[in-house]
Amino acid sequence: MAPTVATLLDESIQLELNLAKLYTLFNDHFPEDEEFWWQLSIEERSHAALLQQEKKQPQPLVFFPENLLAKDLEALQANNAVIVEQVEKFAKSPCSRGEALNLALKIEMSAGEAHFQEFMESETGSLTADLFKQLASEDQNHARRIRDYMKQNGIKAEKHQ
Repeated sequence: MAPTVATLLDESIQLELNLAKLYTLFNDHFPEDEEFWWQLSIEERSHAALLQQEKKQPQPLVFFPENLLAKDLEALQANNAVIVEQVEKFAKSPCSRGEALNLALKIEMSAGEAHFQEFMESETGSLTADLFKQLASEDQNHARRIRDYMKQNGIKAEKHQ
């Protein structure tokens, strides 16, 4: 059975919130990167808030942009599980600055986050989709920004699939 839009929406919201939590931990642990992590954390919370606002609409699914959410519920759930695991792991035994940046890059290239970026770059014919893009446009492409930040700071990016 195909997942419902509401189920995908809930899992996508959780993905954004989990990422915000991970980036907040990084913000607290790496003072030299504090501003960078804080900005990403705020943007992930903003993405979650935009998705939550869609849920609150009187007819949320009627006008919901069809290509906004990843369709692979299992991949979204797996990514959420990985992020939760990494949050717990980091709280017990923090990784290095380079490992944190590489982890963030890997996650940003995963299902859900990568799909969000594809949506942001796609052509739409929907007023709702265009409005959503406008609201989220200032914080697009975290993967590219993480790569650029790593390059500026002399941190090597690992190969990600």
